This record gives sequence, C-alpha cells and structure tokens, in this order.
Amino acid sequence: MKFDYREFDLSDVKTYPLASRKSKARAADFARPFKDAAGAAFVESLPSILGGADLKAVASAMRTARDAGRGLIWGIGAHVLKTGLSPVLIDLMERGYICALATNGAGVIHDFELALSGATSEDVDEALGPGRFGMAEETGRDLNRVINEGVARGLGLGQSVVEYLHHLQPRFANVSVLAAAGRLEIPVTVHVAIGTDIIHMHKDASGAALGEGSLRDFRYFVSNVARLEGGVYVNCGSAVVLPEVFLKAVALARNTGRSLTGLTTVNIDFIRHYRPMTNVVSRPVAGAGKGYALVGHHEILIPLLAAALAD
Repeated sequence: MKFDYREFDLSDVKTYPLASRKSKARAADFARPFKDAAGAAFVESLPSILGGADLKAVASAMRTARDAGRGLIWGIGAHVLKTGLSPVLIDLMERGYICALATNGAGVIHDFELALSGATSEDVDEALGPGRFGMAEETGRDLNRVINEGVARGLGLGQSVVEYLHHLQPRFANVSVLAAAGRLEIPVTVHVAIGTDIIHMHKDASGAALGEGSLRDFRYFVSNVARLEGGVYVNCGSAVVLPEVFLKAVALARNTGRSLTGLTTVNIDFIRHYRPMTNVVSRPVAGAGKGYALVGHHEILIPLLAAALAD
C-alpha cells in the first residue's frame, strides 16, 4: 500500500472546557518567594566546593550583572512553570534579575493556562487513550487566535500573548510570568518547533503565524543576546530547542562584531544533557567567559538561587 500527501481532517476534532480538566499543577501549590536576607546567608554558609562553589559563583555573577546594568536573560522550558516556580520568577523580574525571557511553545501554553484557570499540566497517560489529550477548548481556540491576530499586526509570538494577558488581566494573572512581563515591560520571545505543541492539533493553528511570529522572536532574541557583554544567560529545563536557539544567537552576535566578553552562562537541570552542556555551558563562553552547570531539581535549585540574591 502506498501513502500519499493527504492533510488530516480536523473538522471532527472534539474539545472540552479547560475548567473541566484535571490538572497536575495548581497555583495553590506554587512556591512563595523567600525574601529574607537569611536566604543569602544560608547559601553563603554552604561549602565553597563543587556545586556549592558554583551556586555561589552564579549568584555573584548575577548580582554583579544587575548592579552594573548588564543583561540577564533567562531561557525557560515548560517544566519550570509546571513545577510551581512562576512566583519566584516574577519576583526575580521585579528585582531586576531578569531583563528578557525566552521560552518554547509548551512554556507559553502552560503560562496561558495558568493565567486563565490557575492550573495546568494535564495527565497525558490518562487523556491519551480516550483521545482527549491536548483538547482543552480555550487553549486551542483562544491561544491560536491571540497568536494569529498579534502576528498579523506585526508582533512577535511572545509579544502577542504578553500584550493579550496584560490587557485582559485574567483571574490568575498573579501566577502568569507573561502577564508580569507585560506589566514590567520585559520582552518575551517564544521559539516554536511545529508539531510539538498541543495548540498545533487544533484547526485554528496557522503555520504561517507560528512560523512568522517565532522567526520575529528569534531576531528579537538575537538582539537581546547581543547585549550580554558582562551579562548572564540562564537556561532552565530546555534540553534541545533553547540551547540550539541560543547558540545561533551567539553566532549572529559575534558575526556582527559583538564579542560578548565576560559572558556567564548557566544551565539548571536535574541531569546533564548534551546540548545544554555544549551549546550553553561550553561553546559560547570559550575564551570569553565562564559557564556553569547546576544539577538538581528546578523546584529546589531555582528558589535557592533566588534566595541567594535576596537584598
């Protein structure tokens, strides 16, 4: 039997209301920023050996970059949001430790769901068998509409969603990193691989808008990376897409004369993946800066790092 070029018919796809879905990550369980200076004192008390020394060095580099007016960019995968860290990231944004954010397609989906319903992360094992996986109506319909309309107006993908959530001020905006970015005027870029995200399963998805918006975001991201001389880039929870995007941004920045001298790069994840170690920790800082790998769970390491930065 020969297969042919035949588009799958999405007209019979069945959706359900987002509020009816059982979600594994709920705002009530999220982290609370630890703002007491005792956090910094605790981190300082750790041994200056191996991981302890690296954590202290990363905190020092971030504080130096902020105080010197240098750039601090965070690249976050969806897992960072699903583990309840939005309040910690928002606190870091408010204190000047995040100048720009980059995420992947799943990251913007989970933040959008959190903003609307205060919950995200469906049970894939439970939903896949009966064909319900990825079929929350508001996620597929509304997020695609926001992207399509924003890109048509000349916005990037991230910019489109940030602007929408900022003006909408949904019920759970307090746990939305993108809503906070709109309030604080922090740029967000979204870097999409087509076919990887649940909103691509819906009839309202536009490859033209997703591609054009994500390409705009890549160019915005390159402009941000080009300003990282003496700054810090942190990659959390993205093993492939964001490390690859970051490496290309570094290449373009250097191609146009930006040396990125003094750059500090950090990867935070519970194992050492090839691409983050190569494309974030090693190659971009060779002969120009320093790279660090902090190994551990996001829901522990990121709040610990944030506590070390307490004023």
